[in-house]
Amino acid sequence: MSEMQPSPAKLALIGFCYDENSSFTKGSADAPGQIRAALRSEAWNLWSESGVDLGADNTFFDAGDIEPLPGGDMISLIEQSIATLLNDKLAPLSLGGDHSITYPIIKALSRKYDELSILHFDAHPDLYHDFQGNRYSHASPFARIMEEKLVKRLVQVGIRTINAHQREQIERFGVEVLEMKSYDDHYELQFDTPVYISFDIDALDPAFAPGVSHREPGGLSTRQAIDLIRRLKGNVVGADIVEFNPRMDPLHITGTVCAKLLKEIAAKMLGV
Repeated sequence: MSEMQPSPAKLALIGFCYDENSSFTKGSADAPGQIRAALRSEAWNLWSESGVDLGADNTFFDAGDIEPLPGGDMISLIEQSIATLLNDKLAPLSLGGDHSITYPIIKALSRKYDELSILHFDAHPDLYHDFQGNRYSHASPFARIMEEKLVKRLVQVGIRTINAHQREQIERFGVEVLEMKSYDDHYELQFDTPVYISFDIDALDPAFAPGVSHREPGGLSTRQAIDLIRRLKGNVVGADIVEFNPRMDPLHITGTVCAKLLKEIAAKMLGV
C-alpha cells in the first residue's frame, strides 16, 4: 500500500508591510513580522479554542510578506497577490499593514465570489469619501468597496466614533452597524453568502490591545471578539488583521492578541 500523501494547504498566510495610507502615525507596516513571531512563539501552542491543530503539516501555506511599492502600484500588487492565492485554491489570511489593504483584497475576492459579505471589526466605520484628500486612505476602504458594489452586505461591529459624514455614508450604502453603545454579548451573526472578516485591532478596547495608532476607549474585550467569531454562522473565505502598530506596543501585548485572533479566525475558515 502506498503511503498516504498529506493533504494540501487550505489557508494562505500573507503579510502586507504597508502603511503609506495611514494618517496620524506610521508603524503598522512593521506588524506582519511581529504577528508571525507571536504566532510561532514557544510560549503557547497552535491549537485553537475549537480544537483545531493549526500547527499540523500543510494547514498553512506561507506566502511570505509583500514589501511596499509607491502609491497605486501597491494597490495593484495586493490585488494580484490575493488573486494568485485564490487561483491556487487557497483561502487568504492577510496581515497588515493599514486598513487600506482591504479594498484591493476585496477586489480580488469579488471576482471569485459573485455574492460576498464582510464582517468588519473596528472602532471606526472607515467610510470617508476621502480622508485628508486621499481616496485610498485607511479611513476610506469601505467607501470604495461599497461604491463599486463589490459586496452584498457590510456588517460593522465595535464602532464607537461616527461623525455626521460617516452616518450619511452608512445610510447611503445600507451598512449594518452594531455600535458599542448598544452592544449585546448574545449577538449571533449569520451570513447566507461567503463572508470575509476584516479585523482592525482598534476594535478592541485599548486595555486589551494598546498597540494601535488610533486608540478609542470603550471597545470590545478580546473575549467578546473571540466569542463573536466562534458564534458566527457562515462560510468564511478570507480574512485580514490590520492596524496593529508595534511601535505603540512596548510590552508586546498586542502582537500576541493578533496571533490569538488569527488562530480563532483560521479555525473558523477551516469550518470549525
